[in-house]
Amino acid sequence: MSRRLSRLPYFAAICAASLALAACNTGGLSQLKGSPYAPSGLNSSQTSIDGLLVGHRLMEAGEYELALKSYYRAAGEQGVTVDTLSAIGSANLKLGRLGQAESVLRRATDMDETFVPAWNNLGVVLMERGNYGEAERVFRIAFALDSGQSADIRDNLRLALAKIENPAYIDENESDFALVRRGTGDYLLLAR
Repeated sequence: MSRRLSRLPYFAAICAASLALAACNTGGLSQLKGSPYAPSGLNSSQTSIDGLLVGHRLMEAGEYELALKSYYRAAGEQGVTVDTLSAIGSANLKLGRLGQAESVLRRATDMDETFVPAWNNLGVVLMERGNYGEAERVFRIAFALDSGQSADIRDNLRLALAKIENPAYIDENESDFALVRRGTGDYLLLAR
């Protein structure tokens, strides 16, 4: 018993020192250079990263489900625009959700009848669903709006025409329809 009592002052001293040191801490994690810890607080003056940009990068990385979530976040922050609708439709297409992709891409083309990526991507969905005649019409619209500048849209139109003439036509790159999305003012192509 006396041994326990002899350790009591040391234990009390350690507890008192720990409490004193804890009282000196201002709380939170400090962000020292090279610190592996996250910053302690959020700076509300900083803007968040654009959800469309994050989604495009995730699509390039093959993370379609995460890209879709990022596109939904962008739609929540920026509002439902032709860009967000086209991106959501393209992600749904990559996930094999053809009905959802078609519905969303039709909304995008209704919202802006001159938005080339939405028309092209709608054509890709229609080709995947076997609606070659309508896909050809949609690709013609995309081709005309793009003034024939995109080789990928031209190739998509060529494949749709070949499928109409010969439904058994199989191209070695048939499943490589090109999705078109718009980044910062230019068209970026996503290979399938």
